[in-house]
Amino acid sequence: MMRTSHFRSLLAGAALATLASPAFALDGADLMTKLNATYATSGVSVGYSNVAVDGSTVTLEGTELKATGTDTPIKLGTVTMEGVEEDGDGGYTIETIGFEDVNVTEAESTVSAKDLALNGVAVPGKIVPGTLESLLMYESATAGPISVTSKGKEVFSMSGMETNITRMDNDAGLEFDAKFSDLKADLTSVEDPKAKDTLNKLGIQTLEGEVSMAGNWELASGKLAVDEYAFDFKDIGRLNLQLAFSGYTLDFIKNMQEALKTAEANPNKEEANAAMGMAMMGLVQQLTFNSATISFEDASITKKLLDYAGSEQGVTGDQMAQSLKGLVPIMIAQLNMPDLQNQISAAVNTYLDDPKSIKISAEPKEPVPFPMIMGAAMGAPQTIPQVLGVTVTAND
Repeated sequence: MMRTSHFRSLLAGAALATLASPAFALDGADLMTKLNATYATSGVSVGYSNVAVDGSTVTLEGTELKATGTDTPIKLGTVTMEGVEEDGDGGYTIETIGFEDVNVTEAESTVSAKDLALNGVAVPGKIVPGTLESLLMYESATAGPISVTSKGKEVFSMSGMETNITRMDNDAGLEFDAKFSDLKADLTSVEDPKAKDTLNKLGIQTLEGEVSMAGNWELASGKLAVDEYAFDFKDIGRLNLQLAFSGYTLDFIKNMQEALKTAEANPNKEEANAAMGMAMMGLVQQLTFNSATISFEDASITKKLLDYAGSEQGVTGDQMAQSLKGLVPIMIAQLNMPDLQNQISAAVNTYLDDPKSIKISAEPKEPVPFPMIMGAAMGAPQTIPQVLGVTVTAND
């Protein structure tokens, strides 16, 4: 009896060991097949020489990333996926995808980047067209210090980058933001004599600041809204771009990728480029313009520019500003847009008297289809300001 009982225990242990081993191990090949199927909707494919699985870690060797329309793949080397799990629907979740540090030297310049990673990655088990389940989703993308050196001297650096993506309620779309922090550019290495002289006279030896972006994308309407795309630099100013248009749907993206693939497959590049141009013209007509704004908040650069321009003409910065006030109306009179001309003149005068901010906005009462804009531009360009609801203001 004791022997029989012991034998049964051994069998049970063997069965458990069998169940806990390769039968339930991650399938690296299946993961990559589904990852590539998802990437394909974005016009990207991932190639690799070997895939190895160790528990919840999947390692790719000889990894390459190729985008539609490009001939040369991006070599990524070894890519490590940590915290990989099956999600129960045939898909996978990945805590972190880590990439090798970059250290590339060409001629006398070297580019280095560290701590590159994607976090909170979701790979769907089945592609569902027209939904977020057709896209490779991730929660954030990060990079550590990035540096560019030339002839042994650092000419550009950035402390880090972070991009975040959040799903809207009911998967109606995505919200996104990004920040590039502590950007520094050394301008003393500029070699062009005239540009170097101009920078010296402006007293600009370095650029320091950050770049930030935020917006959202609605899946059904294809409305892409960039609420902020700002370049903010110390002692220069903050330039912000805002844009919103509709029609940028998954179908639109798919048709654009197919046009790229067709062009790529055509050995006659001249013919391919012509066909690509026609295809893009057709695609653009599916888009609708919602709004756009360009604004600039001064941080002392305007006065420096006026002083510099004035010195080139033998006058003071204030005299240069007064001269510009008189020239602007004459220059824009050729546009034959009286309402806009008056707005521009008033805004320029206000800004030059006290440089704080200036803004150009296009906000039509109703969204305007791109074909209507193209028609107005070709047939009656003077009506564009009315069609798009253009306004120009200063020091708001």
